[in-house]
Amino acid sequence: MSQRVIVAGSGKSGIAAAKLLLDMGGEVILYDSNKDLDKEEIRKKFKKEDKVTVLLGELKRSDLLGVELCVISPGISLDAPFVSVLAQVKIPVWSEIQLAYQCAKGKLIAITGTNGKTTTTALTGEIMKSFFEDVHVVGNIGIPYTEEALSTEDDSVTVAEVSSFQLETIMDFRPDVSAILNITPDHLNRHKTMECYIAVKESITMNQKKGDTCVLNYDDPVLREFGQKEDLLPKVIFFSSREELKDGYFLDGDKIMYAEGGKKKEIVDVRELQLLGRHNYENVMAAIAMSAAVGVPMERIVEAVKKFQAVEHRIEFVLERAGVKYYNDSKGTNPDAAIQAIKAMPGPTLLIAGGYDKDAQYDEWIESFDGKVKYLVLIGQTRDKIAQCAKAHGFTNVMYAEDMAEAVHVCASYADSGDNVLLSPACASWGMFKDYEERGRIFKECVRSL
Repeated sequence: MSQRVIVAGSGKSGIAAAKLLLDMGGEVILYDSNKDLDKEEIRKKFKKEDKVTVLLGELKRSDLLGVELCVISPGISLDAPFVSVLAQVKIPVWSEIQLAYQCAKGKLIAITGTNGKTTTTALTGEIMKSFFEDVHVVGNIGIPYTEEALSTEDDSVTVAEVSSFQLETIMDFRPDVSAILNITPDHLNRHKTMECYIAVKESITMNQKKGDTCVLNYDDPVLREFGQKEDLLPKVIFFSSREELKDGYFLDGDKIMYAEGGKKKEIVDVRELQLLGRHNYENVMAAIAMSAAVGVPMERIVEAVKKFQAVEHRIEFVLERAGVKYYNDSKGTNPDAAIQAIKAMPGPTLLIAGGYDKDAQYDEWIESFDGKVKYLVLIGQTRDKIAQCAKAHGFTNVMYAEDMAEAVHVCASYADSGDNVLLSPACASWGMFKDYEERGRIFKECVRSL
């Protein structure tokens, strides 16, 4: 790809995309709208001989002479002013997963959905590693796809966690196996409407052909309808935690079952798993379905599933002190994810929540407390909005904290032996923390220092 390419965004994704382009013989303009960044510090992330120019601040048409393509980082909205400049000179915009897909080899499993992506991606990756020799686990889970693309071979298997932001600008991105785990309101500050958000999620299948596979949640009415469309080309495999299916994977009491043509067989008893909650059993079913679709024997799948432990920041057990158990669910960045965490708690819970406002509504989340949440400790930008919502629903055990340390200390003071303290914010981390990972790490540090 010996082109002149502008890469928008100087964070982890942007740097990885730029390095991939350079490795392929391209010339890169690394652009960031933040004029206050340090050009020299950014330039140090590359080799001296790399053909990379760092450009900060306002983007002008004159900066785009000879540029043939823009690769945009997922955190940047398509409403950003510089995107209209690109449109004026008809420069196509690719997501970094589109760029990686162009360069990668082997089989691709791509997973999206509002919640459960990270757990499902990590679990699917572990199953793949139990059977295939060369496995790459990439995407929102922490390693950019562009960082791994050139190290893939024809016999490689790549498992990618894919966000709606990344799917906005795909072209011919085509997974061999795709999964949409669920769709609930999220990121509406960016996507504007649920219709747009749903369409973007469903676009993960838009280039799939007959012979490919799409795994969908039968319990999600939007996905059930989508999976029954006649023009959907890949083979659809449904999973359900609430209904018995004639074809697909479903939860029957404590057993995950598989049915084909109405004939049922048991796959695994969820009591043998190390994951908590119905939502995690759904993640397990999705991972099993995807793994079977690429040819992993079921005995290998079940063995890996039984060994798998919760990923960091997703209902992660931290420690028990004075009879109180502490759980880190910093990845619960929207109300629906936070509902699942509350449901998974084994008893009375003190909940730490709040953060950046993504235009979410909190009514259903507050209703899910259902006597289980004893106290709600709020931090961040959304605390007034959440407190008002809680009051409207008759929940008045609400306290404010200025930072995570204070929130943890308040919970420790009010918790009784047998209680749980849960960080599950129902909000993004921005404003107080760099990302949900930093928020979770700080929570764990505060708990351990009690």
